Amino acid sequence: MQSVTAFTDTYLPTVNGVTYTIQTWRERWHRRGGRMDVVYPKDNDYAPESGEFPVRSLPFPFYEGMRVGVPRVPDAVGDADIVHAHTPFGLGLAGLRLARRRDLPFVATYHTPTGEYAEYLSSVNVIERGVERTAERYERWFFDRADAVIVPSEDAKRRLRDEVGVDAHVVVLSNGIDIERFAPADGDAFRARYDLGDGPLVGYTGRHGYEKELDELVRAAVGLDATLVFGGDGPARDELAQLAADLDVDARFLGFLDREELPAFYSALDVFGFPSPVETQGLVALEANACGTPVVGVNDGALEDTVEDGETGYHYESGDIDSFRRGIQRALAERDELSTRCLARRDEVSVEHSVDRLAALYERLG
Repeated sequence: MQSVTAFTDTYLPTVNGVTYTIQTWRERWHRRGGRMDVVYPKDNDYAPESGEFPVRSLPFPFYEGMRVGVPRVPDAVGDADIVHAHTPFGLGLAGLRLARRRDLPFVATYHTPTGEYAEYLSSVNVIERGVERTAERYERWFFDRADAVIVPSEDAKRRLRDEVGVDAHVVVLSNGIDIERFAPADGDAFRARYDLGDGPLVGYTGRHGYEKELDELVRAAVGLDATLVFGGDGPARDELAQLAADLDVDARFLGFLDREELPAFYSALDVFGFPSPVETQGLVALEANACGTPVVGVNDGALEDTVEDGETGYHYESGDIDSFRRGIQRALAERDELSTRCLARRDEVSVEHSVDRLAALYERLG
């Protein structure tokens, strides 16, 4: 098995889709007898394990909880066979430098459309659009230098082509989920632990970022005979809680949930609501499905493909709150049938299939 060094600007203790994907791929790679080191921004709240190499980092002032690594290549990763960047910035540049210096295959994953986060830098439309254009030009420069660019969905491939201008050497490869972990669990015990009662539950877990349009989920819950449950945290949490209070929505904010709790969280829900239009795959939707919970998600971004109407849940058009509410009501009424279809598709979304394809890509490039 080849030795891989992954460079990322997002890693533990931050828990999100990028961190989860890197961790899961790395664990499966090690199972196969390979080595996958990780270079990431140092955070004093996390003690590195073997094969994890923190480098000096600085807080990113416009995005709470994010740190940016100073581009540097630790000496210990200099013997890699493959370099894989999970960011075009900061440490992604360090990975590119290592690949060019040692003439190694360079793979980059397009996890996040950077332009979507321009609003964090400015609320002025002209400035925001200028930031988006600058980000897209830079991303084009970076990804054009990769031997292969991995995207987790067909939507992400379209975005990379249409918005960034990268079309060649792009490979659609799902991040996959750990179906050993994400399977039906004891949802009743989770309900009891958090005093959620025995009525219908509609929920979401993940970062409470403004770009995820979570207010649409709160507004869609108006008039529903259900409790709204949020797991996770983020900058929009307080405003979401205030909105729920203003609209008289029964909403519970559980805060950050340990990953070990997530299968029970998903299993406790009757429907997972997912209004975010900025996902490049939407792993939490696949995790919910793998636990037997249908998803009602926006018909935009990766969720256009991740959610299958009538099979794993339903779509609604972004901004159409009435349609969102109707989708949730329909999924609540058909919960048992949708759950059966979700569980029948578990193997299709497993990380094992994803790592099989990743290994084949590495082998082809090496």
